[in-house]
Amino acid sequence: MAEFDHRALELSNTDKPLIYTAMSKHLFFMREHISRHVLEQGGVPLNPFMTFNYFLGDTVSRDLIRQANNVLVARADQLWQYGAVSDGALAEIIQAREQEKNVRYFGVVASKDIVELAKEEIELEEGLEGMRDRL
Repeated sequence: MAEFDHRALELSNTDKPLIYTAMSKHLFFMREHISRHVLEQGGVPLNPFMTFNYFLGDTVSRDLIRQANNVLVARADQLWQYGAVSDGALAEIIQAREQEKNVRYFGVVASKDIVELAKEEIELEEGLEGMRDRL
């Protein structure tokens, strides 16, 4: 049998947590920066905007993408919310809470710096003001 050598085979740390990154479409432009943040914090990002772009350009049903996102949330070890909470992100947070996953909140400052926030500090998008207790 032929030998095969590749650098990836030497990097076998598989104990890193899978982190689902919830965010509003208003942070779509930050998707790579947010994935980098998770990697730098020692996690492996499950970033729906990296996986499915924005609903795969509407080439499939949005509900099919939402269902796929639910599977990613279920498989993730934690959920990290970035920026203001949208209705879709709130649904993902509720799912993560029901599955007893750790949820952390991060703000994006000056379109580049990511800082951790208490859930009381996180913004909710318009129409969700009465849902803070669901965070």
